Amino acid sequence: MREPVDVLVCGAGAAGLTLAIELARRGVRFALIEKLPSPFLGSRGKGIQPRTQEVFEDLGILDRATAAGGIYPTIRKYSNDGSYVDQKVTNAAEPTPTEPYPLPLMVPQFKTEAVMRERLVELGHAPEFGVELTGMVVSPDGIEVQLATPEGEQTLRARYLVGADGGRSFVRSTLGIGFPGKTLGVRAIVADVVLEGLSRDVWHQFDGGDAGPLAICPLAGTDLFQIQAPVPLEGDIDLSAAALTERVALHTKRTDITVHSVAWSSTYNMNARLADRYRDGSVFLVGDAAHVHPPTGGQGLNTSVQDAYNLGWKLAAVLAGAPEALLETYEAERRPVAADVLGLSTRLLAGFKTGDNRRPREVQQLDIGYPTSSLSFPSQAASRLASGNRAPDAVVRGAGGSPTRLFNLFKGTHWTLLVNGPSTFPASAGLHIHSIGPGMEIEDHLDQFARFYGLGEGAAALVRPDGYLAGVFHEDRMAALREHLDRYCKCPDLSHGSAP
Repeated sequence: MREPVDVLVCGAGAAGLTLAIELARRGVRFALIEKLPSPFLGSRGKGIQPRTQEVFEDLGILDRATAAGGIYPTIRKYSNDGSYVDQKVTNAAEPTPTEPYPLPLMVPQFKTEAVMRERLVELGHAPEFGVELTGMVVSPDGIEVQLATPEGEQTLRARYLVGADGGRSFVRSTLGIGFPGKTLGVRAIVADVVLEGLSRDVWHQFDGGDAGPLAICPLAGTDLFQIQAPVPLEGDIDLSAAALTERVALHTKRTDITVHSVAWSSTYNMNARLADRYRDGSVFLVGDAAHVHPPTGGQGLNTSVQDAYNLGWKLAAVLAGAPEALLETYEAERRPVAADVLGLSTRLLAGFKTGDNRRPREVQQLDIGYPTSSLSFPSQAASRLASGNRAPDAVVRGAGGSPTRLFNLFKGTHWTLLVNGPSTFPASAGLHIHSIGPGMEIEDHLDQFARFYGLGEGAAALVRPDGYLAGVFHEDRMAALREHLDRYCKCPDLSHGSAP
């Protein structure tokens, strides 16, 4: 019998690693297991959208992730006669005070997950590879699981179990949770390769004629290219270097492109599926275990990361004494998001088939919010923002003269209260209170906070640990704020060395 844990996370991909980081920086006892014997080596999910970049900033990994990849190149679309036109993946945009990351990053998935594992090690934890969940018994007292490990069969008890174990989730199937949706009638290959014959400054896309379209994208931060192409729905597909060279020639009508080696490859059927529910008692689903998408628009990995980001602080709060009802908000908030993303990805796939590579603002995921959540308290004072909105960034200045940003104030595991004027709100464990105004702790020297939040004098915006507005309160309505915090603001004791 292993030492019991509060949370067992099954699956060490991007979702499982995000959840592990969230739990680790809150001092929660957990285990992170992965049945694969070693880390995933492919680039299936390579787009990091602006909202996920904000999440990565909070987790302390944005700069590393950015350095590991780069920006998306221009698409070069070739016609059958060899002519081409260039097309931007996204419209060029400059950072704004409210949205500091306006463009998606390209970071191959294996590099994103390597950055996450490094951060987790800094927090004193690491995934256990080659450990597979083989059985589970759920009772009112918790969960007892059976694990197949390199040392043999082991038993572990946990209070909560999170299935982050992918589209073929063992956790989901064991619980009998339905996974309805549809197969989209598209089978494709994806391969990370070393090749010669193409430049690395553009994303090469070939019409392919009767053979069908083929895309070859230089993978930022590597010397690899990613090949993507549709293939027949049935039959074995040869993904050797020689076979891929022949396939490229068939689609491009060119013989000057040679694949020298294959670092990773896969054949997959595109699906759009959504789990009937995200929770079964003390067991939760995140990421691909809860939803699978076609790859168009780069939504899958991002939605998965934000699932885990949403669930992590709530699990920690309940383990610290918040009511179990807080965990009900996970599915209520995240499942509608996945349903919308499924529709978006499917529409973009239809557009891609007709040669339309345009990406609407929705892919950035900056406008996702939770206005109907029970965590979104009816505002008690005037504001330009609605409860459940993403809390915007702004450039401000500390009383000592150093510039800073609201996102710097939010960063960490706490709730944040931004007060317009002198604060009379009482201090609370797990709550950071900042007075904003002339001569106060934070000065709104560029008038950005006033313009973006629109708070009246004496009003305060309460921001959740995941960066969403919980509500706006006035100093003469402190009882409402106190009640909200007493219910949900439960933070673990981090006084024993856990990193923020």
